Amino acid sequence: MTVVTVNQSIQAINNSIDAILNVSESLSEETIRWNPTNEEWSILQIISHLNEAVPYWLNEIDRVLAEPGAQWGRGLQDAARLAAVANPNELNISEQFAEFKELKQKVADGLGSLSEENLKAENPHRNFEKFGNKPISFMIEHFLEEHVEKHYSQVQRNLSKLD
Repeated sequence: MTVVTVNQSIQAINNSIDAILNVSESLSEETIRWNPTNEEWSILQIISHLNEAVPYWLNEIDRVLAEPGAQWGRGLQDAARLAAVANPNELNISEQFAEFKELKQKVADGLGSLSEENLKAENPHRNFEKFGNKPISFMIEHFLEEHVEKHYSQVQRNLSKLD
């Protein structure tokens, strides 16, 4: 992954954020809070999750760059991850959307200054058997770029299930 590709990743992440905003900002509160099933998140939960997850991964990249060889990653049962979606009735839609819009600048700030050397730096995942040693570029592609894009697809899937 080169610096050009970093810029492309920033743009792709921001495009997915914009796409989520474009399809969801004008929806009713009822639709934003609606869960298609008990196992699926509402659009508001998706946004709250991304508001927690994107900064987590940006911080994780900073941390492993500062601590070469440090383990990275977290499990699905991570307390902060679960808390972001645990009480959707307590989430303020306006605040969540405002925070979500700020992610674009956080992504640009967090990734924009990474060098080619930074992108190649490898660290072991906490679940080494699953991921092994991976470079920072993998973290960007998988846990930021693809992650936000998949949640845009989830928003679209939610909307397709409306009556």
